[in-house]
Amino acid sequence: MAEINLFFIFIGSIGFDLLIGDPRFIIHPVQIIGIYIQQLTNFFINNFKKNKRLLFCGGLFISLSSIVISFMVGKYIEFVFYQSISNLIFGILIFFGLSSCLASKSLTSSVKEISNLIDSNIIDQETENIIREKVQRIVSRDVSSSSLEHLLRASSESLTENSVDGVFAPLFWIFIGIVFMRFSIFLPGPLSLGFSYKAISTLDSMIGYRYGPYKYLGFCSAKIEDYATFLPSRLVLLTLPLVSSKIKKYFSIIEKSYFDGRKYDSPNSGISEAIFAYTSGIKLGGESKYNNEKIEKPIINSNGEHCTKDKINLICQLIFRLQILWIILFTIIFFNI
Repeated sequence: MAEINLFFIFIGSIGFDLLIGDPRFIIHPVQIIGIYIQQLTNFFINNFKKNKRLLFCGGLFISLSSIVISFMVGKYIEFVFYQSISNLIFGILIFFGLSSCLASKSLTSSVKEISNLIDSNIIDQETENIIREKVQRIVSRDVSSSSLEHLLRASSESLTENSVDGVFAPLFWIFIGIVFMRFSIFLPGPLSLGFSYKAISTLDSMIGYRYGPYKYLGFCSAKIEDYATFLPSRLVLLTLPLVSSKIKKYFSIIEKSYFDGRKYDSPNSGISEAIFAYTSGIKLGGESKYNNEKIEKPIINSNGEHCTKDKINLICQLIFRLQILWIILFTIIFFNI
């Protein structure tokens, strides 16, 4: 019975994230784990900046300890919830905990806000600076000298890549946890796996870089994130065309997306960007600036159109439709195992 309650809490948390997003009156788990990661990162960089081996070992410790702590917190809440026969307080904790693992509302609303500003009729210097500041918050590249067209492309690339990290990968692992809990309370559950993936994603975004000391400190974090996101990104590749207008070109789109996506160094981000680019009909990739160095990213969907407000709205719609499809599929699987 508890696992049935857990499943409906899961469905409710998805709805809450879609409608409300992250409530400001609650401390987000990412903020807590982020403080822990930042403190350890500062310690290892300040004390062992030139020692590659110690940086690597320090990065391994930061990664494993962050994931284990996140997992144990989630597992404790799940265990008490089951043992207390669906205790209301711990049910609420699971509800908000699962919702915090998802980022549908915050992800789409932030990019829509940028596209709306760029699409406005009057863009003075102050508005342009606001746009750059908002884009810089969601991308790792330097956009200080980017054109408005590039700012839209950067926003679209962030939206398409992070839709997997922020929405579909957490959904996948949370559902796996719900399935596990049908068999044993001692197996990983939705909150423990959801928190674990959120820790992995946070680690990658904070220290998973390939420059300076992060090349060694963040190596393990980046690799773990690659493995944890591998299956969800492929599921998005296979299912996104089903909710798009390009469903008649299903196999062609998947083939092209997989081919273009593999041009990227990351085994997942390229796939994510490519399938959204082909289903929405936009062109991604090109010149970007990272740490004062210009990098030419591989072109995805070379025959696609430039990113626009309408295209960003379409991508947001595709994200929503795919979530609905996944919920339907998860429900069918859950009640038939």
